[in-house]
Parts: sequence; structure tokens; C-alpha cells
Amino acid sequence: MVDDLGLIAAKFQALAPALNERARRVWAATEAKALGHGGIAAVSRATGISVSTIRRGLEELDSGEIAEPGRVRRQGAGRKKALEKDPTLLADLEGLVEPTASGDPQSPLRWTSKSVRKLAGQLGAMGHSVSHQLVAELLCLAGYSLQANRKTRECPSHPDRDAQFRFINDQVRRFQAGRRPVISVDTKKKELVGDFKNAGKAWRPKGDPEPVRVHDFMIPEQGKAIPSGVYDLTRDAGWVSVGGDHDTASFVVRTIARWWKKMGSALYPRARSLLITADGGGSNGSRVRLWKWELQRLATKIGLSITVSHFPPGTSKWNKIEHRLFSYITRNWRGKPLASVATVVSLIAATKTNTGLRVRCELDKKSYPKRVKVTDEQMARIELKPGSFHGDWNYTIRP
Repeated sequence: MVDDLGLIAAKFQALAPALNERARRVWAATEAKALGHGGIAAVSRATGISVSTIRRGLEELDSGEIAEPGRVRRQGAGRKKALEKDPTLLADLEGLVEPTASGDPQSPLRWTSKSVRKLAGQLGAMGHSVSHQLVAELLCLAGYSLQANRKTRECPSHPDRDAQFRFINDQVRRFQAGRRPVISVDTKKKELVGDFKNAGKAWRPKGDPEPVRVHDFMIPEQGKAIPSGVYDLTRDAGWVSVGGDHDTASFVVRTIARWWKKMGSALYPRARSLLITADGGGSNGSRVRLWKWELQRLATKIGLSITVSHFPPGTSKWNKIEHRLFSYITRNWRGKPLASVATVVSLIAATKTNTGLRVRCELDKKSYPKRVKVTDEQMARIELKPGSFHGDWNYTIRP
């Protein structure tokens, strides 16, 4: 028997890496059956396989269960699945993930982030025994996945939206064909000046990120930078005035005036009219009285008829300046703290593209008070002619 034990141990050591759970069980049972009386105990000592496992193997040999191909354990063996032991688990989990769909407005997780750990904790409070790993598996099984918000819903569009787009396109083509200036105007978002975190990444020595402030509270002595831009659609050139006071119609029109003086007049010496495309709201909105009053003063000063076409409500992202000028400015200063106004001006002025975009930038130190009133008498003095289509969006102001 001692020699038999040594031989069985050697066999098992050689075969073990190639045997699965079922094959080990059946092989051990076969060896025990061949040894006869005392074989189960002998094989167990030689291989370390438990007596109960060898007996199960013998039962399989006697019952014929070994004939079932592909099965490792007996039918019904192994740990019970969580959903079999707890039939209401998945329904309660879905009720927590989608409280409105399940008709439970009082769900404790309705107003919190639904992490798998929080879901597991809440399920535990409801009497279920689950881990956060099991919750993650069940969510995947039910067709859930981690997803971010997606911007797909727009505000109801104006019925004349597409018609206004076509009108603006025709206006731009007509002005460009006549070699007259066409500009897009807007004000970029205000930027805090100082050692604040700026979105994006910049190349630096490994392990040496540039230190910035933890909190984004304005530094009173530094203030904020307000970039107001003019983009020349024909020349692919930009002008940006960086102010520090308020974003008003007066500020925007002064930016246009500075562009004309420093760039436009030299590029279009024979021009007698100018086309401006602008957003429908904000400081240069179609209903802002100060905007039209300041344009009247500009038209008289430079001797040009100024035609304005506003984009319909909710379509400011289609304004050319947004993705042909401002987007490149943001890309150029990504990951760089806007430590001073001089830094802001330098970074904007250094913006360029391989397709030819060039930008000029200057600081505007003038003050622009808010809530400036334009009287009815002043409005009556404006030489404004409404356009043939949507005169509230399209109009011309003559000197």
C-alpha cells in the first residue's frame, strides 16, 4: 500500500496542472476504486483531495453523471446566484437608479450621485445583502453604463431661424463680392486675472506643475479681463480689445472703432459701408438702445453706412467669431495662468493658425458705466432703416 501511495502521489503531481475540478474528482475516485477497501483514505492521503470529494466522484461514476460533456460541477451545484436567492434585488436596484421611472419621488438617492457604494448601502438598508462589486455587475447586466450628460436639447427655435441664416449668408456674399468689409463681433467670457487655474495642459518638466490658487476668488487689485473681439470674415484677421470695467454696448462699439482705425481703414480704403454680424442678445443685442445709439455715433464719425444682421435667439454658437477666433485664443492659453493683464494681451496677440489667422490685441483702460439710458429723443435721431426681412434683426444705420 505504501508503494501504491507513492505512485498515486507521483501521478497526481504530474497530472494536476492539466486537470480541472471535475477531472481531479473523477481521477481520484477511479484510483480509490482500483485500490479497493481503504482506497478512499489512501488516495486522500497521497493527493490531499478531501474524502468527501472522492466520494462524490465515486457517486458520479456509479450514477453515470460523468457522461455529461462540458460540465465541471453537478447540476445545481455551486453558489446560488444573487438574483436566485433575492428575486427583488434587481427591481429595487433599478428603482434607486431611476426613481422617477419607478414612480418613487421620495427615493433617498434622487438628489445625490448614484455611486455603486451608495447604491449598495441603500440596498443594505432595504434588507438586501450586496457588495458594491455585485451592484456594478447587476447594473451592467441590466443594461446600465457610466455615461456623461450630452447636449442635444435646444430651446424651441424661432420659425424664421433658417430664413435668417440664409439672409445673413446672402448679405455676407454680397458685401464680400463688392469688396466691402464684413465683421463678426462678440465679447468673450470674462477671465479672472491672477495665478488662477486655467483649463487645459501645457508641457512642463515632469513632476513640476505650475502652482496656482486653490480658490477662484477675484483679486481686487488685479480685477478681471474682458476680451471684446472683431473678426474679419474675408481677411481671417482678428482684433481684440481687453477691458477691465463692464461689458456694455459702448465697449463693443469702441472695439469696432479701434479695429477700423488700426486695421480696417487700411484694408478697405474705398469702403462706403460695413456689415456687422452679431448675436441677438447681450450688450450688442437687437433690442439694446445703447447699441444702436453708439453705432449711429460711429457711422457719423467714420463716414460709413453700417448694416447689422443679428443671429436668431439661441443661435449665438453660429457666430463666426466664436469658432474662428475665440476658440483659438482659448487653445493658445490653455494651461497657462492669466497672471496679469499684460499676460492676457500677449497671449491673445500671439494667437495664430497655419491657415493664416492673425490677431492684434490692445488694452482698453476706459471706463464703461452700466445702465446708460438712451432717450426717445435720441432714438428718433438715429438714421436707421429696417431691412426688407425682419427689420428688428436686420437694419442699416447711415451717417
